[in-house]
Amino acid sequence: MPIPPLAGGTAGPAHLRPLLDTVLEALHDGATRRNGPLPAGGPHTVTHHLHHTTGPLIPDHGTGAHHALRTLVTALAEGAADPAHPHCAAHLHTPPLALAAAADLAASALNPSMDSWDQAPAASALETTLTTALAAEIYPHTPHPDALVTTGGTEANQLALLLARERHGPVQTICAANAHHSITRAAWLLGLPQPVVIPAPTGVMDLTALRDALLRNDGPLLVTATAGTTDTGQIDPLTDIADLTTTHGAELHIDAAYGGPLLFSPTHRHALRSLHRAHSVTLDLHKLGWQPASAGILAVPHHHDLDPLHHHAPYLNADDDTDAGLPDLLGRSLRTTRRPDALKIAVTLQALGRDGLADLIDRTITTAHQLADLIDEHPALELYARPTISTVLFRPTHTDDTTVATIRRTLLEQGHAVLGRARTHDRLWLKATLLNPHTTPDDLQQLLTHVTHAHTHATTEGSTPR
Repeated sequence: MPIPPLAGGTAGPAHLRPLLDTVLEALHDGATRRNGPLPAGGPHTVTHHLHHTTGPLIPDHGTGAHHALRTLVTALAEGAADPAHPHCAAHLHTPPLALAAAADLAASALNPSMDSWDQAPAASALETTLTTALAAEIYPHTPHPDALVTTGGTEANQLALLLARERHGPVQTICAANAHHSITRAAWLLGLPQPVVIPAPTGVMDLTALRDALLRNDGPLLVTATAGTTDTGQIDPLTDIADLTTTHGAELHIDAAYGGPLLFSPTHRHALRSLHRAHSVTLDLHKLGWQPASAGILAVPHHHDLDPLHHHAPYLNADDDTDAGLPDLLGRSLRTTRRPDALKIAVTLQALGRDGLADLIDRTITTAHQLADLIDEHPALELYARPTISTVLFRPTHTDDTTVATIRRTLLEQGHAVLGRARTHDRLWLKATLLNPHTTPDDLQQLLTHVTHAHTHATTEGSTPR
């Protein structure tokens, strides 16, 4: 067998081109066979079909590049939960833009490793330019804001708590019941006290409870607020929270993994008023930024806030190399080897510009309101609340939580729709997290038709999916 060709170098593109044709055909064929937002049949059926289709993954004799690509990519696409389908709307699982995916291919082909300059000369410069620009969007009034590229909101939140710990010692975190689970997990990983969790009876942080917690707990204190909760998409009252933390001498971290990109929309950026008052901000562009995962950001108001992350490894950032002018990249992450995720983000921002990104955001939020309108007008459906961003909670009227859960699983088994679930006000709701700017009113109407049919099946047959 000849030595397989490489993706890089001047010959790399010629070797990639025929392979990409095979990949693209396989993606098309798999999506056509699936013919819906996800494969029908449930976990057992999907797993059995995948194993039957792909055969052994480590054969004694290789099948060749085109056969392996065609077989496995087709199987993966056929068995995918495809966020590009308008009825795949359960999670903050975005359909990536084609241009971002294309940029990600270039990143994979060049394979810069973002842990030393000599592995990523241009990529490190591009990442610095991107993180500086994004930090300035969040902190427009400080002279030297900075940001890090992370694997997502979970890593960014963990870094925020780590930096607070390094500034003040074992900080006591205060968060609301609506906070992302990564806050509690980060406190556990970092050996910090268990967070004080205050109520969020209306879906957002209760200000009276926050005031009481700030008075009741000794410092140092770190309040974590949320701009775009995973269950309802709501945004905490950021200005009031910032006022309280200032009054009581606490620091503030804002998890804007979901809602952060609203900054780019003149229509909706007012929802993030006072974001710049936080000591750190999480942003996640593989949510409302249409990037392939991963594309997280942690921003801070001053570049020296990141100094505690500095780490010395002589083979990567020797002192004399740094003194000679080679950039030190180890303090840009807790990870060593890192992909150049900045490339796809930079390509997207440059290609679309502020107005193009704002249009995508505005279209998506408009679509969420269209779905809310359809639910409001439907006599058999109940709307939880008007959407804050693009999350819509609803359920059939006059039904119980068991039936709601059954409806969701029925839709999954049938392959008709991927909806999430959220519990609020002691009731279980179906959750549609709309992130596809191409979704039409007809798509939304068909989604609700699937839900009502599944409800009829669940109530008349009394059956649950196996």
